[in-house]
Amino acid sequence: MTKRVILIRHGDLGEACSGRYIGRTNVPLSEGGKRQAAALAGELRRLNGVHLLCSPLRRTRQTAEIALGAVDVCDIDPDLREIDFGRWEGTGFTEIAASDPVVVERWAALDEDFTFPDGESLRDFGKRIGAVAGRIAADPAETVVAFTHGGVIRYLICRFLGLEDRHYLLFDIQPGSLTEISVEGGKGVLTRLNDRCHLEGG
Repeated sequence: MTKRVILIRHGDLGEACSGRYIGRTNVPLSEGGKRQAAALAGELRRLNGVHLLCSPLRRTRQTAEIALGAVDVCDIDPDLREIDFGRWEGTGFTEIAASDPVVVERWAALDEDFTFPDGESLRDFGKRIGAVAGRIAADPAETVVAFTHGGVIRYLICRFLGLEDRHYLLFDIQPGSLTEISVEGGKGVLTRLNDRCHLEGG
């Protein structure tokens, strides 16, 4: 059976979070992010036989609740949470790049042994997302929809397409976007990437 896997990134978080590392930090959607979530409703109404999944973080739960009218229709999967940036949480990209360029280079190179200071290692993050991909592939539902985060979506694309994790940063996943993968036998074909057509004119 061919399965549709629809990956939804939470809505926008506003200017206060722009250009900053936001992983485990439990921030809410901005007003713009709430509008993006509302714009997803039309897309989701067309789906049948769906298993709904959601990260436990506030921004994804808000996105699901607004888009679906309720969040309790989703199964909360802790493994769908964003990577933990440790001490980098809430700090600006440029600030970290200026203060510790060598460490940033290791992260940008996706060194599997890299661990964010007091945070999560890329190896552990990869294992976590690999487990999610396995559960989604084995899910009996014809369509699986997951409300999650940019980093998670990028890694899931790599896992389903058989790409090495180092290709993670090649994919642009914007807030409120939909990405779709057609999965059969655990292998995927990317059919939509960073789709924001539902936001046009909104």
